[in-house]
Amino acid sequence: MSTAAASVRAINAAEAPAWREAVRDAREPLLLRGLVAQWPLVRAGRQSMSAALAYLRGYYRDATVGAWFGPPEIRGRFFYNDDFSGFNYQAAMVKLEAVFAALERHEHDVDAPAVYVGSTTIDTCLPGMRAENDVAGLPGDALASIWLGNRTRIAAHFDMPDNLACVAVGRRRFTLFPPDALPNLYGGPLEFTPAGQQISLVDFANPDYARFPRFAAALRSAQIAEMEAGDALYIPGMWWHHVEALDAFNVLVNYWWQTVPAWQGAPVNVLMHALLSLRALPPAQRAAWRGILDHYVFAADDTAATHIPERGRGLLGPLDANRARALRALLLKQLNR
Repeated sequence: MSTAAASVRAINAAEAPAWREAVRDAREPLLLRGLVAQWPLVRAGRQSMSAALAYLRGYYRDATVGAWFGPPEIRGRFFYNDDFSGFNYQAAMVKLEAVFAALERHEHDVDAPAVYVGSTTIDTCLPGMRAENDVAGLPGDALASIWLGNRTRIAAHFDMPDNLACVAVGRRRFTLFPPDALPNLYGGPLEFTPAGQQISLVDFANPDYARFPRFAAALRSAQIAEMEAGDALYIPGMWWHHVEALDAFNVLVNYWWQTVPAWQGAPVNVLMHALLSLRALPPAQRAAWRGILDHYVFAADDTAATHIPERGRGLLGPLDANRARALRALLLKQLNR
């Protein structure tokens, strides 16, 4: 991929104890050089793949994980098959030790099959590891997950939560895009995806500009983070990111956290319902509903319902757990008609 994309803004986290404040204030990705450089796993990985695997095996307790296995010809790019009826890899539930063995077996292969374990809760598959390899000071409900494999490419996608991605072993390249880049990234199906999130259909290693001409515009808004072991990357929620693992063995630990209450609904459900209820309306009606949504949702302020006596505002009152429960009940009733 030839691009003049900007580099993600970077700070030396080892020399910036206020990095948490920098993350809290950030509206764009932020690269934290050396944030986890002192992790024992990072030190082991700098020695060798064997040393890193030996360290991980010290916490292995017969855990089963979800893994993806792809043939050499996919060149590490996990994607759909040619007619989008399935995928170009096999997914299986296997013992984590079997993944370790596969990575060892193909460490020196020029055309190695792709091996990947994604988004697996650390405390489940490697209990105790976080006692020595963790990031303090994140929200208490942050979900810590591990990702490992060989040279793989994960298609550009976005996540709702904020994300701190820590490279523990190997090198990674993140290519990131702001949320408004969606039209230029050519998103794939919503409901049939490799891992639950819509992905870009563009092959970043060999973009087909005849098929995806607007991708050139996407690259002009891109930011790239070239990461070494010990570095961490803050990714704001909703930012698209394409992830390349660049070595024969790579481990990433990430933390996801939400800044909204757990009882709040998933925004993707709004999109699904809008596809069902709004997209096929006549243009004038769609425009009217755009205005209604702006008034009550996107441009709403504290005055939207102040003309209604407080006791009578119902679902237009401030959202809390009780109103969220009432909204869900109403939606279920309407959808079940």
